[in-house]
Order: sequence, then structure tokens, then C-alpha cells
Amino acid sequence: MLEGYSPVTQALLGTLFTWGLTALGAATAIFLRGNQRKFMDISLGFAAGVMLAASYWSLLEPALEMAAGLATYGENGQWAFVPVSVGFFLGAAFVFGADLVMSSIGVGSSPLDLIDKKVEPDSESPLPEQEPQFQMNGESGLRLRRVGAGSEVVSIGEQEREDEIKKRSSWRRIMLLIVAVTVHNIPEGLAVGVGFGAIGRTKSATFESARNLALGIGIQNFPEGIAVSLPLKAAGFSTAKAIWYGQLSGLVEPIAGVLGAALVSFIVPLLPYALAFAAGAMVYVVVDDIIPEAQSEGNGKAASWGAIVGFIVMMSLDVALG
Repeated sequence: MLEGYSPVTQALLGTLFTWGLTALGAATAIFLRGNQRKFMDISLGFAAGVMLAASYWSLLEPALEMAAGLATYGENGQWAFVPVSVGFFLGAAFVFGADLVMSSIGVGSSPLDLIDKKVEPDSESPLPEQEPQFQMNGESGLRLRRVGAGSEVVSIGEQEREDEIKKRSSWRRIMLLIVAVTVHNIPEGLAVGVGFGAIGRTKSATFESARNLALGIGIQNFPEGIAVSLPLKAAGFSTAKAIWYGQLSGLVEPIAGVLGAALVSFIVPLLPYALAFAAGAMVYVVVDDIIPEAQSEGNGKAASWGAIVGFIVMMSLDVALG
């Protein structure tokens, strides 16, 4: 974000900054240790609060203002709700369709089923520490038998199938969360690009205003990186994977920013639809996936307070930096 460069270069630098803060937020997963179901539910609640606040103050409110400023939707903007409603519905439908597609290709049964369901041994009959012995069974194939008190038989084929289902469920959950946050970041990247591309076109379109927009969106992206990486880390994903998927959601912003700066005259009329589309996608994921999962394991109160904190944090950033 250096004055004197071309709008496209400025937009690229500005959106690289916003992506960097997303990655910095995702990096907070470094400080979380272990597989903690309760912390996962609190993190999911926090993510839900962040996404709900962002859907209004970062997306719906500016979408309505932009649509009201276009003569297409009435002299006083009385029809500004039309493009916003259409975009909101299409965003929700997009995530619903993505969920159906992932289900149809067999990617798990629950988008947030991240916790491995481990079989706990009977405390009254603990398993002795002995080397496993393999035996062949004509009906069920290769089985693993532990010999001794409380012996049990575990089918290797069944265990492999269970592990595969868990992996696919985890991947589907990751995809839905990343899709929602990524879709939200596309119009933000476009907005930064349009801000730099529009410099000089009106009195209010200045380098300072575009720079401040990039700074504001970047700071808002910090809790969004947290919202993606912490639930993944708490669910048992490695630190590297949690950070990788967390920053991945913001990587689309530089691409969108460059496009916004290069195609500013074409992008502006579409921004109300794009912003509302992202809001619809986020709200659908929160209501259909994140909140039900956060409430499913007896940590509902803690998850609800996590959502309140996330909402306040994101609202405060949006309003203070808006």
C-alpha cells in the first residue's frame, strides 16, 4: 500500500496485507495443546459469533448502502433490498448445494464430525499388554485377536472402513467451513481492489480511504483466521494443518483485489450481490452446521458464550474500523 504505484499494484499489496493478518490469526493455533472437545465447542461458538457479526456489518450493511447509491434501485434506494435479498438467497443455496454434492460423492455424514470416536476398554476388565495374534476366519476374513482376560476381536476390515469414514467426515467439515469464510473474503478482496482502482474518480475516492479500508479489513481478518484454525486444532488436527487451512481462506483476497482494481467499472454494480452472497453462505453454515455441532456434546452453554464473545469482538472491529 504505497502511494504512487499503479492501482493494481496497490490493490495487490493491500490484499496481501489482509491475507497476512488472516494467516497471523490462524497461527494462534500454535498455543493450543491436545485434543479438547470442550475447547472445540467454544471455538465453534466463537466462530459462529464472528461469522454472524461479519455477515451484517462487513457484508449486508455495506451491500445495502452500495445498492441504495445506485440509481438502478430507486431514486432514494427504496429497492436496495432486492439485490441484497437475491444475493443472500443464492449464497445460502450455494452452500446447501455444495453440501449435497459432498454428500453425494460420499464425503461423510456430518460436516462437523471431527472427533474420533475411540473405543474405551472396560475398566473392570483391562486389557493386558500382550502382543496381538492374527487368526484367519473363513466368514469374516483377517481378524486381530487380543488374548487374555477381557479378550476381544476386532475386524481389521471394519476398522479400516471406520477410519476412512472419519477422514472423509473431517475433510467435509473442513471444506464447508473454508468455503464459507473464503466466499466471505472474495467480496472483501474486491472491495479493496475497487477502493484503489477508484482513486481519483470521485472526491471521496482517495488513497487514504482505500488504505484505511485495507487496514480495517485486514484487522477484521485476524479473528476470522482464529475462527477457522482453533476448532481444527482442538479437534485433533496437527498445528501445521490447522494453520494451513486457516490462512487458506484468506488467500483468495489478493486475487479478488487485483481483479477489482483492474475491472473497477464492471465490478461496482455487482458488489451488492457479491457481498450479500457471502453473507448468505456464512449464515447458512452457522445455522445448519456450526451451532448444532457446538451444542451436541453437552457444552452448549460454553459454546453460546463463545458465540457472544466472537460476535462482540467482530462487531467492535467492524464498527471501530468501519
